[in-house]
Amino acid sequence: MQEKRKYTRISSFALDVLHIVVGILIVIFAVLAFLNPDENRILFPAIFMLAAVLNFANGYDRFRRGRGKRKEKAAGIILMMVGTGLFLLCVLSTLTILWG
Repeated sequence: MQEKRKYTRISSFALDVLHIVVGILIVIFAVLAFLNPDENRILFPAIFMLAAVLNFANGYDRFRRGRGKRKEKAAGIILMMVGTGLFLLCVLSTLTILWG
């Protein structure tokens, strides 16, 4: 039981650090991308990729914590599906930038 609590505390801390780092990067990239969209257009796929990573991490955490709880597992699956959609948006915007 003690080991499980320690793992939960560490994973919770790691998820918090991920939220902070990715949130700061997304804000910086968004400001730079909207200040000069022609020169910084490659930042749009990066923003989508960071958002996808964040959704995957949140979805996996919810899914893992939702043992025996249907709503928690469903919320985790939905977040991972949103992450997949954001990743596809990242790929699509990258292809559009490269061949557009």
